[in-house]
Amino acid sequence: MDRAEKAVEYKHNRFNCCQAVLKAFSDKLPLDENALAAIGSGFGMGMGCMEATCGALCGAIMAAGLLNDTGKPTVRQAREILKDFTEKSGASVCKDLKGMETGIVLCECDDCVRNAVQALEQQIAVIAGS
Repeated sequence: MDRAEKAVEYKHNRFNCCQAVLKAFSDKLPLDENALAAIGSGFGMGMGCMEATCGALCGAIMAAGLLNDTGKPTVRQAREILKDFTEKSGASVCKDLKGMETGIVLCECDDCVRNAVQALEQQIAVIAGS
C-alpha cells in the first residue's frame, strides 16, 4: 500500500487529516508517533475548525519542516506543496474544499489527504538537497 493510501487508512482509524498525513511519514520523521499525533491534534477540520487551511495540507507542510535537517527554511518547498495541493484539490481552505458556503464540495477529505501526501512526496528530494 502506498503512503497516500496508508494516510487515508489512518484517517479512517481515529486520526484527523493532519495527523493522518504526519503518521504516514512517521518512519521518516524525527518524532515518535505520539508526538506527531499531539502536534496534529489541533488541525482536525482544518485550521480553526474549517475557517482556514486544510489540516492535511498543514500536516504535509509540518512534515516538510521536520524532514529538513539542513537548518535552512523550507518556505519554497511549502509554497510548492501548497501550489500542488491547490491545483489538485481546488482550494486550500477547509470550508471552501467542503463547500460550506457554496454547497459545492471541491474535494473530499480522503482526497485532500491523498493530495497532501503526494505533494509532500514530490518535495522530499528537494528538501533533502536544500
